[in-house]
Amino acid sequence: MNKTIEAARRFFGKPFFTDPRTLVGLWLLLPVVAALLKLSKCNNFLIFKYVFWHTWEQLPLYEPYPAEYWDTNHYGPLFSLVIAPFAVVPQWLGLLLWEVALSLSLYVAVRRLPVSWGKQVFVYWFCAHELLTALFMSQFNIAIAAIIVGAFVCVERGKDATAAFLIMLGTFVKLYGIVGLAFFFFSRHKARFALALLGWAAVFFALPMLISSPDYIVGQYKAWWLSLTEKNAENLLSGGQNQSLLGLVRKTTRCTSYSDLWLIVPGLVAFCAPYLRLAQWRHAAFRQAFLASTLLFVVLFSTGSESSSYIIALAGAAVWYVSSPWKRSRLDVALMVFAFILTSMSPSDLFPAYLRKHYVQPYALKALPCVLIWLKLVYEMWTRDYSPRTAAQPLLRHG
Repeated sequence: MNKTIEAARRFFGKPFFTDPRTLVGLWLLLPVVAALLKLSKCNNFLIFKYVFWHTWEQLPLYEPYPAEYWDTNHYGPLFSLVIAPFAVVPQWLGLLLWEVALSLSLYVAVRRLPVSWGKQVFVYWFCAHELLTALFMSQFNIAIAAIIVGAFVCVERGKDATAAFLIMLGTFVKLYGIVGLAFFFFSRHKARFALALLGWAAVFFALPMLISSPDYIVGQYKAWWLSLTEKNAENLLSGGQNQSLLGLVRKTTRCTSYSDLWLIVPGLVAFCAPYLRLAQWRHAAFRQAFLASTLLFVVLFSTGSESSSYIIALAGAAVWYVSSPWKRSRLDVALMVFAFILTSMSPSDLFPAYLRKHYVQPYALKALPCVLIWLKLVYEMWTRDYSPRTAAQPLLRHG
């Protein structure tokens, strides 16, 4: 296995694969390819597009419109303004620009991470295939990943107002952005951060009223909450939805008589427990581990997770792998290979269709590698010393 790993490192270590122009070109090419292949069948983009037009016309946002698209919208009223620039141009152009914007948002967020270029290169290549999967669905999940990473970067740089902007933007569009609050404790200006969160929340709540009316928007926020509640109930045993730790347990046991809180509460405890290691907060690698844990947690503990949500989780897995100050073990390498094969490749035609149809999708097995990585990550955050010296001396610490 060591020989295979070394051969892969030598191959991908060639200048072509690490050249910034190659990576930018790849992350621009993928959305173009996705847009061209989905021009005639872009249902998700139609849903997004009509969020703007229905808001403009003050029509219900969460009702079905079978003449325009199938399925229903589940994004917040603020999304009407986010999608507006892409909704008012010809559909083919709007789709193309939307895909490019999504891809570049995550590219820029990763580029801002406080890790070396070599580690960023790994993140880009490891996530490229999963990015394409999400792009085929035109999914805002790509932007959610960028928002979470961007919020972390802003907190690290002391830009609390910008971090608050990103967190509230993600929250008012798809709720997932709220997990960016995990970085609040690392802020050096907590009072300023809190005030900025409240300020941006007020702005984003009212902003869609500029293209509609106050009564209409207040009513749509109520309808949004109702639609999310109903969607959560539908997702529990849905084949395409609940591709999460929650779904993995529920679908493999086929048990419906328990509450997901039996999993969510222990998950929250495991997620929050590393905060108690105050002495580790000063280490950048420890804070980056929290970023990785957040990106994984938001997907693994959501009944709304679907295949295209895993651009968020795999970004978290990649950050986990590159951020440790110690040398990664064979087990860690095996987990990443497992994640790439089962999580990233399983939706593609390169993966056996029989396995995908009869095992991976019905039992939410796409979540399994990320579950194992997250559990190992949480264990590391509780037991390992993240100080830089552990790169040469990977001893267990409890400080």
